[in-house]
Amino acid sequence: MELIVGNRRITAAAIHPIPGGIEAELRGEAVLPLLDEAFQGTGRIEILGGGMDRRPMDVAGIEMRGASTLVTLLCAGEAARLH
Repeated sequence: MELIVGNRRITAAAIHPIPGGIEAELRGEAVLPLLDEAFQGTGRIEILGGGMDRRPMDVAGIEMRGASTLVTLLCAGEAARLH
């Protein structure tokens, strides 16, 4: 699975499913687009792949852990329909 943040693909160091969403471990520069989009952009964050494919996500938590950041994302709606 990957995160789609705005118009960028972000590969997380690890992604773990949780009830209603995921926890993604981001390292280095990977966290910056997520923070920019969540707080200053359109807020468009989606999952690509897995059981939550194309589902919009809301940032529910951010936890800094030394060299990595644990981000909790919760589903915020239905998957986009492809025509």
